[in-house]
Parts: sequence; structure tokens; C-alpha cells
Amino acid sequence: MSESKPSELKNDRFLRALLRQPVDRTPVWMMRQAGRYLPEYRASRAQAGSFMDLCRNTELACEVTLQPLERYPLDAAILFSDILTIPDAMGLGLYFEEGEGPKFRKPLRSAADIERLEVVNTERDLDYVTNAVSTIRRELNGRVPLIGFSGSPWTLATYMIEGGSSRDFARCKEMLYNQPELMHQLLGVLADSVTAYLNAQIRAGAQAVQIFDTWGGALSHGAYREFSLQYMARIVAGLIKEADGRSVPAILFTKGGGQWLEAMAESGASALGLDWTTDIGVARARVGDRVALQGNLDPAVLYAKPERIRAEVGAILQAFGHGSGHIFNLGHGITPKVDPEHARAMIEAVIELSPQYHA
Repeated sequence: MSESKPSELKNDRFLRALLRQPVDRTPVWMMRQAGRYLPEYRASRAQAGSFMDLCRNTELACEVTLQPLERYPLDAAILFSDILTIPDAMGLGLYFEEGEGPKFRKPLRSAADIERLEVVNTERDLDYVTNAVSTIRRELNGRVPLIGFSGSPWTLATYMIEGGSSRDFARCKEMLYNQPELMHQLLGVLADSVTAYLNAQIRAGAQAVQIFDTWGGALSHGAYREFSLQYMARIVAGLIKEADGRSVPAILFTKGGGQWLEAMAESGASALGLDWTTDIGVARARVGDRVALQGNLDPAVLYAKPERIRAEVGAILQAFGHGSGHIFNLGHGITPKVDPEHARAMIEAVIELSPQYHA
């Protein structure tokens, strides 16, 4: 094992909980924990010049990944990157406009556009991501585990076809229903690309991975299984299962996916992320001991007063109940206008209130 990936992990609470092993308290991290709510992040972003320049700068990507760990006693770090790096590497021209989210200069508009796509060469086109992973892992020095991630094939496809964010996914769904074979062709290339990409992150030092299926909840019941879940299960089946003598857990997070938990639990993933619309106690009863559960505080709770944040944290911990298999998180990413001290109130509440459920 190389010196850049030390084997000793001082805090493995997060990894143990993902595998439903006993822990002393519920581990906690936040989606988008390295983000715009932190003034130090905004300073690094300004230094980089643009969002993608920040992602591509190994040292700055490492710096912003570690920033929340300097503030808070979190149990995991997550790679600072973006879910749309794969379509960018496919030549679609990712860019960001202030206040408008991600856009592509060359969206997929024809069958010929899709037929030209090839599985991404991670080593050649996404080496800035794997370089960041190895640098972050070295700098963490076993402090906490490092999470790698990717967007799901369906979620990537929505951006690639629509050209950016969408309210109704009209172009995507038109293709899905009128040209399902073409949609499957696109999703297959994306699934193979995501598998290779996540495995490259694992080889570089990621100790768990998460697949962000941000827009899976926009699909109908049957379409979700056919056009989203089956491709995530295919990815999970192709992932490296062990590195550095430890299991490498995979987390599936479908926003709006609470109605499909049983099917998701059969995907082969170690854990399912929940948004805030699903009761975590009900979810636990539905999936049993097949998977761990991650979540699921409404991010908007962090606008509340600290005492209300504490009460909401307590309610989620109580709903999950006793035993391992819970990773505390938000039900989606932390929002830019949250007071960092309110995030601290949430984390401290988890640390103070959760040990009683692990006695």
C-alpha cells in the first residue's frame, strides 16, 4: 500500500454504520458540506476563478474538502467535485452561470449525438478528480473516511438532454417514451462510465461511494425501475468491493425515492439515502436489516433556531430507534444561506443525543 493511502483509520464509525456494525453513536456528515454556506469556501472559490477551475485545482479541491472538518466533528469527508464531470469529459461543455445552475454548450439533441458517445476514459479525462482523491486521502491521514461519488445515469442523462436543469424533463421523457432503445443506449454508456469512474476513485483512495440520483423521483413507478434503478444496480455490481483490507460500501440516494425502498434495497448497495419526505422509522421497518439508512433532516430545518434543530434531530434519532445502521445526514444538500453555527447545532445534537440508541 502506498504512503498516500495510510491504512490506519482513527474514526471508522461511518464505515461501520454503513455495514450495520455496532458503533458508539450515530455518525454524521452533510451532503454539500463543503459549499457556499461556508465563508472559507467562498474565499477559495473566488481564488479559483470559476467553479470548474476549483474542481480541477487539486490543492484547492483538497482544501475545500477539508474545510468543514476543520469547523465540525464530522465522521466523513466527501470529495469536492460535481456530479456532471462525466458528461463534461464526454465533450458536452459544462459551464455554470451565477444563480442558474449547470448548463451544457452541446446538449444531446439527436440519435447521432448519442451514438457518438463513448465510455469515458477516466485516466485521461478525469485525472483531476482521482488526483484530488489521492491528495485528500493523504491529507486526511486516517482522520475520517473519504467518500467518492457520481451522478446516476438517469440524472446525468437529464442534464445532457435538457442542456441544464429542468422543471418537467420534457425532452428526456419524450425520448424515454418514444425512443426507449435510444435512452437505454445512452444510459448504458453512462452506467459503464460511472462504474469506471467510481472504481478509479476507489483505487485512488475513496473508502465509500455514493450515487446521487437527484432526479429519479421525477419518473413514474415503472420508469424508475427500468431507466434508473436497474442502471444503478448494474453499477453497484461492477464496483470494487474491498480496498485496503476493508469493504467499500456503496450508498444509493434517490431524491423522491421513498416509494421504491424495497426495490432499492435489492440493488446490492450497502445503504440507501433518504430525503426528508420519508419517515426513517417506517423506512427501517420496510427494509429490515438488508441495508443501512442515511438521512434525513429537512435542510430547511437549519434555518430554525438551535433548540428547534436539536428537537428535530432528536425526533429522527428516536424514529430510527436503537441499533446501528443509521448515518445521520440531511435529506438533500445544505443550502447556501444557512448559518454555519446552525449546522454546528445539528452536528452537536447528533453527537449528544445518539449514544443512548447504541448502548
